[in-house]
Amino acid sequence: MTTPRTLLVLDDDPTGSQCVHDVDVVLELDPAPVLDVVRNPGRTCFVLTNSRARPEAEAVAINTELVSAVLGRLKAEGLPLPHLVSRSDSTLRGHVIAEPTALADVLAGQGVAVDGFLFAPAMIEAGRYTEDDVHYAVLQGKPMPVGETDFAADATFGYSSSDLKDFLVERSGGSLERDAMLSIGLEDIRTGGAAAVADILRRAKDRAWVVVNATSYADLDTVAQALAVLEAEGRTFVTRCGPSFVRPLAGLTGSRELDPEDIVVGPGRLPHGLVAVGSHVGLTNRQLAELRTRRELFEVELDVPTLLDDDARPGHVADAVTRIVEALASRDAVVWTSRELVRTEDPDESLAIARSVSDALVEVVHGVARSRPAWVVAKGGITSHEVAHRGLGIRRASVTGQFFPGQISLFQPTDAPDTTQGGPYVVFPGNVGGESALADVVDVLDRAAERARSTAHPRTSDPQENPS
Repeated sequence: MTTPRTLLVLDDDPTGSQCVHDVDVVLELDPAPVLDVVRNPGRTCFVLTNSRARPEAEAVAINTELVSAVLGRLKAEGLPLPHLVSRSDSTLRGHVIAEPTALADVLAGQGVAVDGFLFAPAMIEAGRYTEDDVHYAVLQGKPMPVGETDFAADATFGYSSSDLKDFLVERSGGSLERDAMLSIGLEDIRTGGAAAVADILRRAKDRAWVVVNATSYADLDTVAQALAVLEAEGRTFVTRCGPSFVRPLAGLTGSRELDPEDIVVGPGRLPHGLVAVGSHVGLTNRQLAELRTRRELFEVELDVPTLLDDDARPGHVADAVTRIVEALASRDAVVWTSRELVRTEDPDESLAIARSVSDALVEVVHGVARSRPAWVVAKGGITSHEVAHRGLGIRRASVTGQFFPGQISLFQPTDAPDTTQGGPYVVFPGNVGGESALADVVDVLDRAAERARSTAHPRTSDPQENPS
């Protein structure tokens, strides 16, 4: 690229920064910290909107209000506008059409016409790729068209089509025309290179959807190079993508896998850390079991019926906080909520119960955070956002890297309360990693904490051990 590309990434899921490093993440829908990042050429700013968990109209409003404020201020200051990315799940769940359309509408309000939407849902590390316009997910070692997977049966964002053009027609209710869509094929990318891809992109006009085929990062790199050519010609695109395409758009090459030396544990923190579990999927259970085999843990189970008792709840939460803080002097701790089913026939009441239980987990983390644990891991997508923002008070963080290629990110808080500063925070999706992944992550974190303690308190020799 002749000039650095500035990216503003509207991320509909809290775990979306899995494939990138050295980027900023903002956890509040506040334009001020976003502007602090995107005023600087070549920087990438993720904003965690959590919009996949919201109705479409609300998701559109969130995108519209935030981006309007940011772009309006940049234009008033005479600064260039960033490339807008609507980042979502690599299995096609989310407000796939509505959110990028909202971003295009905001750009139109600033006098910028969008030529096309780049649609690139690949997540290479997780075996999600697109070939001949069909999107695949590798499950148990076997590639499957995504329309045949359980992901397609999602209660909110279900679909039947694996061909991405057919998928867009399906999700639009027929308002998008298949014949109006473009496709960047693997042959175009690998034989013609960036020049051939640029020629395809030049055909895009009036918000045309462009399917990006890719089975490797090399494919995505070529498309990003072609996009830079079009941007230099004054053309404008909005990207809707999964995790992988953000990396080449941001000008990053390769992943950063973390060692203890890469992780900063600040001074004055407790010797051990806390794992907060909000995900109850089977993989999480197996990962916890492996963690138990490696180390002695202090485990706290929050009892759901007690949490739903207004009189008993405060004492139950306070007791959990006290016991965890005491334990962190000698061992790592795990906290989760019980699985006892509290039945109700009212969907709204069921949702309120689930929220109340989630809030209790966040309250415990918030209480423990005041005593400065060495580190915190949050297990589960929504849990990771709630724990970071409300439990730890993180408003902005830097993504240091991942513990495995493209998976399980480390946030280093940059705008957070004093008790959170210097405390590494790990975003660990519920259904990600092998059975030893959680134990491996905790091993690295504990080694980083031990290294920090030994550096802060270097061992001194007894004079009698080294007589002159």
